[in-house]
This record gives sequence, structure tokens and C-alpha cells, in this order.
Amino acid sequence: MDPRVTRLAELLVDYSCKVKRGENLLVEATGFAPLPLVDEVLRLATRRGANVFYQFNSDVLQRTLLLNAKEEQLQAQAKHPLARMKDMQCWIGIRAPENIAELSDVPSKQNRLWGVHFRKPVHLEQRVPHTRWVALRYPNEAMAQAARKPLAVFADFYFDVCTMDYPRMSRAMSPLKRLMERTDRVAIKAPGTDLSFSIKGLPAIKCDGKMNIPDGELFTAPVKNSVEGSVRFNAGSLLDGTYFGNIDLTFRKGRVVEAQSGPNTRKLNEILDQDEGARSLGEFSFGFNPHITETMHDILFDEKIAGSFHMALGNAYDECDNGNRSALHWDLIQIQTPPMGGGEIRFDGKLVRKDGLFVPPSLQGLNPENLK
Repeated sequence: MDPRVTRLAELLVDYSCKVKRGENLLVEATGFAPLPLVDEVLRLATRRGANVFYQFNSDVLQRTLLLNAKEEQLQAQAKHPLARMKDMQCWIGIRAPENIAELSDVPSKQNRLWGVHFRKPVHLEQRVPHTRWVALRYPNEAMAQAARKPLAVFADFYFDVCTMDYPRMSRAMSPLKRLMERTDRVAIKAPGTDLSFSIKGLPAIKCDGKMNIPDGELFTAPVKNSVEGSVRFNAGSLLDGTYFGNIDLTFRKGRVVEAQSGPNTRKLNEILDQDEGARSLGEFSFGFNPHITETMHDILFDEKIAGSFHMALGNAYDECDNGNRSALHWDLIQIQTPPMGGGEIRFDGKLVRKDGLFVPPSLQGLNPENLK
């Protein structure tokens, strides 16, 4: 067994999920590349006295289901997974699809129905608030291609990022968490961006290896109706197999009133029209993982890019609930490093981060040179 796989499995079982004797752990994998990691998680958690359940999924089969099933057939899919999820204390999800565009031709309506009838009840309403969970990818050829790296080089990068010193990162987050929780107004300016909103009264949540691997973000949520202005997300985004380039949004009283993404503008608006909450924001977050410096069109990596922030259209998390509800939770990223055009973020008029680097001395522990 590759010792790096063992180290990652130990991180997932003992740190991220804190699996205890007698608890139920569900391990779900998409694709078979993660088999070595699933095997090691199964071995370790079973030896620690947990009851481990596992399942392998396929995007090829998911595509067939979504292209052919009627609404009532999609609705039926949640019954047994939801009952099983209610019996779990811990969940580990590992994705390694062979083709990141496998679901690209699934109609928006079918994706919306899947979100409403499966993803929302099983994951957003049950798994996220009621289990100790962690989601991650596993290195395979598709991921390496998306990152524009040879597989061996990407695998080295992957294990360095995923097994970094998260307790140390967590300590460096504490001053930012305290600052965010006493802040009212946030103002963001960058190319294509002049946005303001309130985060008053909402908690700031550390993401330090306990829900996502890799990790490295601290999130809150905008007061739902406070968002005003325009924002350009310049990192690109892959959703349900479709790649969106720059996404430009205009907000009035907390809702998207104009949305553009070049040739995908129509599809973008179909996504935002899927339910009442899809045009409002459920999350605002800083990204600061020092090992992640460029996009690879994988949200678990891209949303942690050092010098970035992201905002999620759609559902808010229970840990930081601004009241927005949707079957959608779509993280969109703006990178503010100088090569990407720079930018600044102010809290109550005071400069917090400029061109991707935190300015106040108490926050500089989160800058890349201090986290590596």
C-alpha cells in the first residue's frame, strides 16, 4: 500500500470524520480509481470498531438514468438512499470520474429534477446537517488532464495538498473568523466587480479539513436581501458536465437580475430559474490554500485557491443559515491575484485583502508564504 494513501485514509477517518467505535460510516465512490483509498478507509475504520458500508457509482450509468427516467422515476431514487443516510453518523464521498464531461448533454430540466428529488433530500437536508462528512476527489487521468499535468506529477501535487497540516491552518484562521463575526458591510472591487453586502449577525465557519479535502477556506453568508452591484467570476466553472467561462452577475436587493456567460448565457439562466432560491446567495468565502494557485476546473480544489474568494448561488448551509433555500448550491470563484487582474476586499471600510494578500498583521498568517 502506498504510504500516502494510508496517511490520507487516517486523515479522513481520524481527523475529518472522527469515526468512533459502533458508529456507521458510509463510503461512496464515483469511478473505480479510488479503490485503494476505499480499501484503506474500510480497513482502518473497521479496525477502530466502526460499521463501514461502501458503494461505487458511475457517471455513465447516471447519464443513462437522467436521459431516460420520468420525474416519478427520479423521485423514487431517493427512498432507500435517504433511509440509509438517516442511519449514518459519518460519510466519506470520493469522486474520480473518467470523463468530467460525461453529464454534459443531460438536459437542464433533468438535472433540476435530480437536484430537487435526490440531491436536496439525501444530501442537502440529511447528510450535510446530520452527519460528520468529508468530500474529496482521487487522482486519475481525467483530473490530471484537467490540471494540465502528467498523472505522476499531479498525484504528487494531490497528496501534498490533501495531507497538509490542517490543524496549523485552523489556528491561523481564528483571527479572520473573529473579524468576520464582528463585521457588517463587505465591499469588493475588481475588474468587472463592484459589489457590496452585509454579513452582520452571521457566523464564520472554518473549513480546515473536516468537510472537504483539500481544504482551506472560511465562509459565512450574505444577509439575503443585502447584495447589491455586479461581480465577475473569472475562474471558470464546471457544472453537470458543462464548462462556463467568465460569469457576470448583477444583483438587486439580493437577487440576480442579470446573468451572462458568453455562449452559455441561456443555460446559465435556466440553472438560475430552477427554483426561487437559485438567484440568491447562500455563501461567501475566502480561499487560501497555499498549494493551490491555479484552476483545474474541480470545485473542491478551485474554491481553495490562494488569493481567491467564492460565492455560492443557492442553498445556504445550516451552520451559517441566511434563510436561502434551493436545490442548487453552486460555488463561483473570483481570483484576485495580480495576474488575474487584482482586486480588494474591505470590511466596514477597512482594507482586509488586496491583490490576493491579507493586509492586517493579524491575518497575514493566512498568506501563502506563512502557510506552506
